[in-house]
Amino acid sequence: MSKQLNISFIGSFSTYKSCPENNLPEYAFIGRSNVGKSSLVNMLSGKTNIAKVSNTPGKTQLINLFEVDKEWHIVDLPGYGYAKSSKANRAAWSKMVTDYLKGRKNLVLLFVLIDSRLPAQKIDLDFMEFCGKNNIPFSIIYTKSDKSSFNQLNKQIADIRKTILQYWSSMPDEFVSSSQNKTGREEILEYIYTINEQFHVR
Repeated sequence: MSKQLNISFIGSFSTYKSCPENNLPEYAFIGRSNVGKSSLVNMLSGKTNIAKVSNTPGKTQLINLFEVDKEWHIVDLPGYGYAKSSKANRAAWSKMVTDYLKGRKNLVLLFVLIDSRLPAQKIDLDFMEFCGKNNIPFSIIYTKSDKSSFNQLNKQIADIRKTILQYWSSMPDEFVSSSQNKTGREEILEYIYTINEQFHVR
């Protein structure tokens, strides 16, 4: 999994209904604005410029669709939370994401990105509750792991888990990542390809 993926940008779409219809398994990535989502997509692709990266929260404003090896899709969704945009725009993004998550038939799994440096945030907990209520399967990726020492990181993630388990009976699958150090890349891709085998994807 260390090699670059054969990944191509399909397009940006304002509604899930405008996304091309097909049966390829789709993996979407979402998280709070500025959690490092686009950087993670670039890291997984093995390239540096597939997804647009910005220091400004809320840069991703559309459903960005990528095809990998002509066998599966990566979807870079707009982040939730703070963004320097109007209330109307944020409401439109929220509806776009909600409609996609509820309506996209070939969505296999949603990766919810959480900043490993911060305590569990209410907005993340609320979003995971939304996923649970709507039967949207998700896994967690802890981002920016390179910003903490090994011991700090373990303590921070343990604290996040403790909070999440106040609301959930068990943890979803979890991954620790760093776009800077490429930590977690092989584990996440192996996980995706294992799921793809259930769909008879080579």
